[in-house]
Formats: sequence, structure tokens, C-alpha cells
Amino acid sequence: MTFTNRISQALHDEHGATVALMERLEQVLARGRRGGPPNTKDSNIARLLTDLSTGVEAEVERHFAFEEDHLFTYLEAMGDAGIGAHLTSEHAAMRPLGVRVAAIARAAAADGFTPAEWDEFTRLGQELGDSMLAHVQKEEMALLPVIEEAMDAETEARLYQEYIENA
Repeated sequence: MTFTNRISQALHDEHGATVALMERLEQVLARGRRGGPPNTKDSNIARLLTDLSTGVEAEVERHFAFEEDHLFTYLEAMGDAGIGAHLTSEHAAMRPLGVRVAAIARAAAADGFTPAEWDEFTRLGQELGDSMLAHVQKEEMALLPVIEEAMDAETEARLYQEYIENA
């Protein structure tokens, strides 16, 4: 999908990266359910752990904050508070999961997984992946098209500039 609104397109691109990351995580978790924790020295696993520690934090901090502080308030001012309230509640549930998964990934990248860390990583990673994929789908189907249609060019330019400056 291609959007003319640069904010919608930037968020769409980030959603694509998040989906790809969650799919990579799911593959590792599925293999781990059969064979235990992965070898964190393997280059693919090391890259996944690094990507999780940075990508998930960026998603649950920067991306969510921008939506809540700018897009949801924009929609609320237009009289559409429902979608923002719903997505904000999902953000609130996913933030601690994302922060914890990123922290475990960072620790595992440095020292490997302990059995307890692997169990927690598996449980929270699955929960985060499931939640994030459903959330991205909602935003792609409901939020981005509304922003695409409703946002005026001046607001788009101002918010897009702010978004890329905080990247």
C-alpha cells in the first residue's frame, strides 16, 4: 500500500519493519519450543537480539508516543476520539512487554539466555508478537486511512517534520 500523506507512509513503513521483526521472533520462538534457547553467538540470532533491543523500544516509545501525542489528539479535535482511545489502551498493554523483551534480548546478546530468561523471553515474546501483529493490522486498516483522508497539508508537513526530527 502506498499513501500520499507522508506520516501515513512513514508509519506504514515502520509497521512493515515491525511485522518482519515479529515474524523473525516467532520463528526463533518456534524452534526454541522444540530445542531450547538459541545459540546467541549465531549471527542471525545475534542480529535478531540486537534488532529486538533497538527496534521494539523504538516502536513502543517513539512510534506510540507520536501517535498518542499528535495523531490521536488530532483525530479527537476532529470529533473522533474512539480509535485513539482504543489504540492507546493497546499501547499501554504493549509498552511494558516491549521494554521487557528488549531488555532480555539485550542481556541475552551479551551473556546468552539463562533457563529462566529463556522461559520469560518465550512467554513475553509470544504475547508481544501476537499483540503487535493485531495492533498493526488495526492501525493499517483504521488509523492510517483516516489520517490519509482527513489531514490537511499544513498539519501533515508540520507533524512529518517533527516525526523525522525525533527519529
